[in-house]
Amino acid sequence: MRALTPVSVAVLSSALLAAGAQAAPLPLTPLPEARAQTPRQTLVPQPKRAEFPNGTLPLGGLGVRVVGSAPELAWAVRDLRAEWKTRLGAELQGGAAGKPGIVIGTLADQELAAKAKAAGLDNAAAEGYALWVDSSGAYIVGADGKGAYAGAQTLRQLLTPAGVRFAKISDSPGLRDRVAMIYLDQYSAQVNDRLIPMLAALKYNAVLIMSNYVQWDTAKAGGFAHPGGASKAEARRVAELARSYGLEPIPLIETLSHAGWMFYGGKNLNLKQDPESQNLWAYDTLNPDTYSKVILPVLSEAVELFRPTRVHIGHDEVRSRDRFPARENGKALGFEKLYVDDVVKLHDHLKSLNVATMIWHDSAFADSVIATLPAQLPKDIQVAYWNYTSGTGTDLLGKIAAMGFPVLGASWLDAGNPEGQAKVAAKTRALGMIQTRWTGYFGNPSIWDGQAEQGVPFVRAASAFWNPDAPVVAGAEGIFRDLYQPAAYRAAAGSAVNLKSLVTRSLSDDDEKGWILKGPDIDLRNLGTGVKRLGAYSFDVQGAVMLRGSRPAAKDLPERATVELGRKADALAFLHTTGWPAATPREVIGRYEVAYADGTTLALPLEYGRHIRAWTDTLPSSMIPAPGFSGQTRDGLNVAVPVLEWTNPKPGVVIKSVTLVSEGKNANPTLIGLTLIGDRP
Repeated sequence: MRALTPVSVAVLSSALLAAGAQAAPLPLTPLPEARAQTPRQTLVPQPKRAEFPNGTLPLGGLGVRVVGSAPELAWAVRDLRAEWKTRLGAELQGGAAGKPGIVIGTLADQELAAKAKAAGLDNAAAEGYALWVDSSGAYIVGADGKGAYAGAQTLRQLLTPAGVRFAKISDSPGLRDRVAMIYLDQYSAQVNDRLIPMLAALKYNAVLIMSNYVQWDTAKAGGFAHPGGASKAEARRVAELARSYGLEPIPLIETLSHAGWMFYGGKNLNLKQDPESQNLWAYDTLNPDTYSKVILPVLSEAVELFRPTRVHIGHDEVRSRDRFPARENGKALGFEKLYVDDVVKLHDHLKSLNVATMIWHDSAFADSVIATLPAQLPKDIQVAYWNYTSGTGTDLLGKIAAMGFPVLGASWLDAGNPEGQAKVAAKTRALGMIQTRWTGYFGNPSIWDGQAEQGVPFVRAASAFWNPDAPVVAGAEGIFRDLYQPAAYRAAAGSAVNLKSLVTRSLSDDDEKGWILKGPDIDLRNLGTGVKRLGAYSFDVQGAVMLRGSRPAAKDLPERATVELGRKADALAFLHTTGWPAATPREVIGRYEVAYADGTTLALPLEYGRHIRAWTDTLPSSMIPAPGFSGQTRDGLNVAVPVLEWTNPKPGVVIKSVTLVSEGKNANPTLIGLTLIGDRP
């Protein structure tokens, strides 16, 4: 729980300590693997064809060598070495011919091509690869450099502390363009330096980069550069970083609509479409200054900086806020004329720079204009069709393709949305798919803490975009957490605390006197009891230490509960939840008070959604808690209980006790398991 920090330290006098009776520590169960980060067994994305014979290639003396000069081969070695270092704390050395090792190359090498054919794994599709691991070594043979790089991402997932799992895999992508959306802002480096390698590991091959608020020279000169925007140097660095991980950078600069960026600081107000608007939403397409002073110079800067093959110019939701058209001269021409002329002007400018144009679909292909407007647009414009629901309205993607436009689907976060859209995209032979992310401008860190539910779908979408026929990824939350912030494959010993003497509610509720008093169909019985592994952690589950809340079913419960320990520990892992959701996100609903034998106490606040959430609230808005239990109630309700790990800042001092305190709000803290990591007397 690295992001949970104490907010207060109280120094207790020895007299105060002596005033209370010293209770006996609760029973402990020693655990050799109190916390254990282990390799997952399933591959993401799932390959089209894969077999896993019994056996493991030993790590001893294993090295890596490349055959060929494609830049992707060097990237593959870099990523494999990083995997070895992070997961095992070991160096993956260079390999020598004639010795068992990891060999990476392409079908351009006749010897490797022959080996792949002999193994029955040759794959000539673009970005395809053959991969096999046996006692003679590990081989990755790409149809091209990109395929070899994709194969390396699969091989990384076969690594275990004991060696590399035997496998026989033949694979290639189902969709050509597999795009993930990222943001540029003042927090860019701390987020994108983690996100970009993660996206490469998931086999995306492009990033749509929200670039509205980059501090363009044009914006600085015009006084509308936002201080929270990324510098041009940072934007250039991110673009080059993306390229070095095989990701094509596609800048997104929202134009015509969502154009508040050009009005920042009260500038360019004479250029807004609706003179009465307070939203600063759309610009005036009939004022030449719109283009000469703002839009075209910014697009030119973006092309120079990103060196893209295509630029996304937005153009969605044009009439959703402002009146459009609003000015009399615009009304005389009408919406279609204004929209088409603007798109064509931007398209022609980009084309003169040898760059293609992409737009969102909704304004140009709305029911009211679809019969006439699209025919007026250049047919080389790429159309991104966004649909954020599962399994509805996807026929429009095919209609746009039938009109002669290159088309991509675009999905978001709902269950089944990326998966369903990817199937339609594959069926209609679309260019590919975009996994969007709408965490807001200047909200980059929320992808980990605040809106992490928009990061988790990157995992599900990656699998669907690579292999549209693959099943939905199970455990996507844990995979996102592990890829964004990878941890070593190692176990930490500790002890599980038996909380039986403090339990106030049973997890099962056969008589409406347990759990939340709602009966057997809506309780936590499926979590079970006893010592058990939940995610990466083990706990001794005996029931629930549920505390007081404002709900009638929780008003008579105690306000606090103290767990006597008398042990040292490197960290504490809490399996906890609340009976009901909080009224607002980040609301403090309770705290842990960690009392030490030296007389000090640390108070650790519990913010709802960030450190703790209701058992029925399965949306992982923060990655600070780790996945723990997930399951269903008898009546089919999805439920989850996460794990919060707190790193003890005083591991050399005995922890006398840990007290859970409730603020008595709607979300009432409930402790189900407590495990000491690295504990000792």
